[in-house]
Amino acid sequence: MFNTRMALPRRTFLRGMGVTLALPLLDAMVPASSALAKTAARPVRRLGFVYIPNGAVMSHWQPEGEGALEALSPTLSPLAPFQDQVVVPIGLSQKQAEALGDGNGEHSRAGTVWLSGVHPKETEGADVRNGTTADQIAAQHIGGDTPLRSLELAMEQTYLIGNCDNGYSCVYTNSISWRTATTPNPHETNPRIVFQRMFGDGGSPEARLAQMQEDRSILDWVLADVAELKSKLGPADRSSVNEYLDSVREVEQRLQVAERQHGDTVLELPDRPVGVPESYDQHAKLMFDLVALAFQADITRVFVLTLGKEQTNRAYPELGVNAAHHAVSHHQHDPLKFEQGHKINLYHVGLTAHLLKALKATPDGDGNLLDHSLVLHGGGISDANEHSHIDLPLVMVGGAGGVEGGRVLRHPKDTPMNNLLLAMLGRVGVHTEDFGDATGVLPLEPLPGV
Repeated sequence: MFNTRMALPRRTFLRGMGVTLALPLLDAMVPASSALAKTAARPVRRLGFVYIPNGAVMSHWQPEGEGALEALSPTLSPLAPFQDQVVVPIGLSQKQAEALGDGNGEHSRAGTVWLSGVHPKETEGADVRNGTTADQIAAQHIGGDTPLRSLELAMEQTYLIGNCDNGYSCVYTNSISWRTATTPNPHETNPRIVFQRMFGDGGSPEARLAQMQEDRSILDWVLADVAELKSKLGPADRSSVNEYLDSVREVEQRLQVAERQHGDTVLELPDRPVGVPESYDQHAKLMFDLVALAFQADITRVFVLTLGKEQTNRAYPELGVNAAHHAVSHHQHDPLKFEQGHKINLYHVGLTAHLLKALKATPDGDGNLLDHSLVLHGGGISDANEHSHIDLPLVMVGGAGGVEGGRVLRHPKDTPMNNLLLAMLGRVGVHTEDFGDATGVLPLEPLPGV
């Protein structure tokens, strides 16, 4: 018997009305002769991390009970549409963010340790040291055949230099994503620039291809001069240049992937964002919309987004909170500050719910994008009044790797958060035995009798 069924390219787009939508992975994209054609299409897995600064009002964050998630807490209530995919881990800590003989600097350590599990070097200089973060470990394994291995986004500018927090370099405050122990990733705040990273300058396919070729020529020019530069540098600077060259090679790989995709299809794009919206709400939702589009079009499979930097003094008058967030978080047991802090925490969860709604509404293989993603929302401080890194505010949503949601997982307060990060990595197909101070992989399976 002759099988005349044809497989669609993995990158197939629906075009019309001036925009293009990427199709999810379909059975039709699997060759008919493949054994996979007999089963539901197997989509890729995706991973995301959303960071909140200045801790949380834990009494409003954590739901009651253990096992089945009977009711969401007040702060997590915006996740109601996804409750069956919500996992609330309680008792997880990042003890490497504690002083451990260093001085203050709790806020700097909170953000930079959250995804690294490594105690950072206390320094105001360029000799920063942390650890490769979980998002970058994932990006190295599951992002190699995408135009962008990962997206690092932020809601506040990250250009500060020098000492930002009791002897800690501003680098630690600026980035929660580290490519290597000495290379933090810059976080982009401008939606227009994010769009351009994802799609180029837009316009016609010919214009985008011309831009790729121009970028390639710039890289060629850089590489031509780097040998002469290295001959004039000391060992430390040569090491820094080598790390820079690793980044250049990644850009080269991205261009190669983008050029291959250009040959597969013509991608008509929606309008580019004009810039950073004046409204925080519009800005945040636009950034999340770009993440959803990047996941849908398989431009990247890993992202981090910080909804604010540690010690941020942003106020939220639209919520009725006119005081600075950092000041509010140091509540001193003032009921008014508790309520203001809860309003901010609730609002931030609602912003992440905006992304989750888009992912759930996008078909992907035998389900939707949320079914094949894991998104962790939380922060590196629990009670900001105590600058505590114990029993952190965390909530995970999604179904990648068969994670079963609708549960509250309680653990002793000395359980490393890194156990959860190991489990998340494993669920997207990245298996590693050691990470920070992890003591093992956090079980995500239902407990007996639950």
